[in-house]
Amino acid sequence: MTLRLYDTATREVRDFVPLEEGRAGVYVCGLTVQSEPHVGHVRSGVNFDVLQRWLRHSGYEVTFIRNVTDIDDKILAKAEAQGRPWYAHAAVMKRELDRAYAALNVAPPTYEPAATGHVPEMVELIETLIEKGHAYAAEDGSGDVYFDVRSWPAYGELTSQRIDDMEAAEDATAQEIGQRKRDPRDFALWKGRKESEPATASWPSPWGRGRPGWHIECSAMAGKYLGSAFDIHGGGVDLRFPHHENEQAQSRAAGHPFASYWMHNAWITTAGEKMSKSLGNSLTIPSVLQRFRGIELRFYLVAAHYRSHVEFSFEALEESAAGFARVEGFLDRVGGAAEVEKGALPQAFADAMDDDLGTPAAVAVLYDAVREGNRLLQAGDAAAAREQAGAVRTMLDVLGLDPADPAWGTGSGGAGKADALTTAVDVLVRGLLDQRAEARAAKDFAAADAIRDRIKAAGVEVEDTPEGPRWSLGNTGSTV
Repeated sequence: MTLRLYDTATREVRDFVPLEEGRAGVYVCGLTVQSEPHVGHVRSGVNFDVLQRWLRHSGYEVTFIRNVTDIDDKILAKAEAQGRPWYAHAAVMKRELDRAYAALNVAPPTYEPAATGHVPEMVELIETLIEKGHAYAAEDGSGDVYFDVRSWPAYGELTSQRIDDMEAAEDATAQEIGQRKRDPRDFALWKGRKESEPATASWPSPWGRGRPGWHIECSAMAGKYLGSAFDIHGGGVDLRFPHHENEQAQSRAAGHPFASYWMHNAWITTAGEKMSKSLGNSLTIPSVLQRFRGIELRFYLVAAHYRSHVEFSFEALEESAAGFARVEGFLDRVGGAAEVEKGALPQAFADAMDDDLGTPAAVAVLYDAVREGNRLLQAGDAAAAREQAGAVRTMLDVLGLDPADPAWGTGSGGAGKADALTTAVDVLVRGLLDQRAEARAAKDFAAADAIRDRIKAAGVEVEDTPEGPRWSLGNTGSTV
């Protein structure tokens, strides 16, 4: 079966035909490092990690680029609120993102370009657009440069919209519409520096000091590392408009064919709303990993089809973790994942993955193999059960879920010795915290304080938060 992928641009599942046989160029919009990553953020990382793993397993030589946006309005605002330089804030949040990806075994991309490292390429692309008549500098001396959407008749083709039906660009104030922009839908390619912004957050350009607009970043970085034409462009479904629409328009207006296929992963929602910082319903990765292992969270994310919206709940995550425990239990019964050689990949699994990365069907094949393996063990056919275990391990490896993968640590359960110790301590501490909560509910504050002192004497600090108590090792700063 040929690999088939759903192309957002054509709204159909298409055979994957790369521009160059045996090679696949993939660009995925990474995160803006403004705050701690939450479950909704990392879903894209996990989904497109599965894509690159399947492409590689299928024999493709993959160049996988995932960018980082390390300068924008929100980064500047949050850094100012915290009283530290914007670049320091971005660096701290980038490290948090790296830890989150590592905790979920998201393989590093071929290269991870940062926006601030590619300003010359962005300026060059903007100059090309101006020369071709698709962009203009504002006449008010602000230093802003805008893409002229009316100059590109195909604008709106990615999302099947007519220009006249679109709302004004988010950066369009009443003043800008009248004094800076030819059309309220024109979007910023370059933002002239404002006196209220730090001087370090600007770069020289033909239009004066400033910084790039969000959309131009990805066009420039994709072009630098994948060329003017490449195979797959991916990202969250919320990026389809305006980000990806604008990327495609400005790239093609500059003469670049750009992406052959567009892939978008769906949202993770809570209470029916997209998980986001602005809605206040985000669940940061460190918080979720207090209760579940990274391998369990990854399994939960992988088991849903990448184009399906997921309504997040800890109950659903617990059920998923229980399902994965059954898989691990089978591998343990045949001697442990590390002792099992990888075997042949079941054809039904491969067919599911070739059908637009059909992970739900692939996981069903995995479960069937585990059930058959347990039946063989019960029947006393250890050799056949071990062969079945080899197929299970291969399927897990394709999905980035192999418990024996060093990325998960050295423990047979995939958590590693350090993680296992943390889990054990967490159980003990939370037992004491539950006793403390009961004492406080009974207004026995003396007993509650005694329990807290007992925990503190063990070198554990407790912080009461709106989501409940969190503990950390006082001398290490490691929060659990």
